[in-house]
Amino acid sequence: MNGKNKEPLLHIIKRGSIPWYRAWGIRIAAIVVALIVCAVITMTVTGEDPIQVYLTMIDSSFGSERKMWVLAQNTAMLLGVSLAVTPAFRMKFWNIGGEGQVLVGCLAAAACMICLADALPNGLLIAVSALASIIAGAVWAGIPAFFKAKWNTNETLFTLMMNYVATQLVAFFVIIWEVPKGSGKIGIINQSTELGWLPEVFGGKYMLNVIIILVMTVGLYVYLNYSKHGYELSVVGESERTARYVGIKVEKVIIRTMLLSGAICGVVGFLLVSGTNHTLSTTLSDGRGFTAVMVSWLSKFNPFIMVLTSFMLAFLDKGSSAISTSFGLNHSFSDILTGVILFFIIGCEFFITYKLSFRKAAGKEVKESV
Repeated sequence: MNGKNKEPLLHIIKRGSIPWYRAWGIRIAAIVVALIVCAVITMTVTGEDPIQVYLTMIDSSFGSERKMWVLAQNTAMLLGVSLAVTPAFRMKFWNIGGEGQVLVGCLAAAACMICLADALPNGLLIAVSALASIIAGAVWAGIPAFFKAKWNTNETLFTLMMNYVATQLVAFFVIIWEVPKGSGKIGIINQSTELGWLPEVFGGKYMLNVIIILVMTVGLYVYLNYSKHGYELSVVGESERTARYVGIKVEKVIIRTMLLSGAICGVVGFLLVSGTNHTLSTTLSDGRGFTAVMVSWLSKFNPFIMVLTSFMLAFLDKGSSAISTSFGLNHSFSDILTGVILFFIIGCEFFITYKLSFRKAAGKEVKESV
């Protein structure tokens, strides 16, 4: 030992901004490598032809018009929840309660369809159901926001626990409204009259759902990037102390932003009940509240990039189920393939944000951008 600290072999250095085409080049390269790794795993573990596996995944989403509509619907619903949690995340409020906020929106819509079907004309019933879902989602998100603003409670635990409360609340009302009694299920609500159901537009069963979510995508992008409220929540996210210094009422911004997040989740809940499933269950949200966290962060809180990310995850989910059925494989294997692909996609973000710097044996550094 010569008493001097040796220079580390490897440095991790944060990059400056890189051109968008280079960033997307890294992402595309990561997907290609992930597919190659998945192909090797498939041949080694199952002996199946990986090309056929990939073709089956593609066919499951694009093999027919109906399959494409289902993919569009799944993408839209995941995108909707991702849009909902994004304002809170941009404010550094860790809203993990999207699942519960969607479920109470579903509950509100179902309650209106069941209890008001004989009292209101169809158009008014749909409007009331939508409004009730928006209010329910906003209130559910507003509760942890209020406690955070007033007493600085832990919003991660609070919103997470609210998911379980919402799930049990839905389970309670499913038993109250079950048809037939003792089945533990509600069944299709207003199946004979279709009261409270969203109409088909342009010949597509889910077209209205997709249109509504796309309009919200554009609206949220404008809100976050070009409105006063969007600027304020970004400042609060950067530093609450700075926000207070420039005169922003932090508590008001927290509550207002979470009310918006919950309201958007309420819209998704309304679409799931009135526009898609026409029933109520504790699994209606299908884990989208948690998947949306990954979509939002992977997209760096950009609503337009969320469209692509949501599409990718919806495609992988549909494809993984298809290969399990078609090849008789354990569903865990399809989850392994999905996990490998997501690992490479998430991992490539490291190389977009950072670069590696190695030193030579003689002590001189040579920088290598990966």
